[in-house]
Amino acid sequence: MPTLKKLLLLATLTASLFAMSSEEVAKNSYDIMSGYNSSLSTTTMILKNAQGVENIRQLEFKKIEGIDGDKSLLTFLYPDDLKGTKLLSFEVIGSDDKQWLYLPSLKRVKRISSRNKSGSFMASEFSYEDISSQNYKNYSYSGEAEEVIKDGIKYFKVTRIPIDANSGYSKQIIWVEKDSYLARYGDYYDKQDRLLKQINFSEYKVIDGIQRIVRVNIENVQNGKSSSLTWDEDAINSGITSGEISKRALK
Repeated sequence: MPTLKKLLLLATLTASLFAMSSEEVAKNSYDIMSGYNSSLSTTTMILKNAQGVENIRQLEFKKIEGIDGDKSLLTFLYPDDLKGTKLLSFEVIGSDDKQWLYLPSLKRVKRISSRNKSGSFMASEFSYEDISSQNYKNYSYSGEAEEVIKDGIKYFKVTRIPIDANSGYSKQIIWVEKDSYLARYGDYYDKQDRLLKQINFSEYKVIDGIQRIVRVNIENVQNGKSSSLTWDEDAINSGITSGEISKRALK
């Protein structure tokens, strides 16, 4: 008859056999949102200061998937003083993304330095790197994903470290829903390893079999401000061409 020691060893080996690495979880979470080819979306951004005063902005997103990295063009539609402002992003997997900002009031294009990617995007609590693609290959991982329960729901708890030395974050801890592989929550730490932001991916929807984000809220716990993005309209396989997402399209 098996001894207790042998049973415990067998249970440990069985658990290890079915455990998932943090990188595997991150890849699965990324894969269920991939395959859209191109997308055209309109979004509402709400900025809320520490006193609860809100500012509303409306934006258009164009995006194309790419093997070597995604490309996106974000254009402000509202308010009038920001209308026509554009952010062009070329993802470079494992390295600095290339980003350019067009300011219509100055009629000039500004290259976003990699050293400035941690800066606030247009006075929101989203940084330039938050707005860029979140490819799992842009982070390093170690060990197995920790299985945790939060509010009665099972999650994988994954710690990822940005590969880019110019990132504004020392690490990000992401809670990924175990049953769906959807990222739900995240804690982002600054370079001094202090909690800086908390992010909540509160709503998704499925379009043609692809998971799409509907609402995300990010709160800066150090200054009490928050920003949210809500996708009002979203279309995938939209036929957008690379010419529509290029430096020529900035002006």
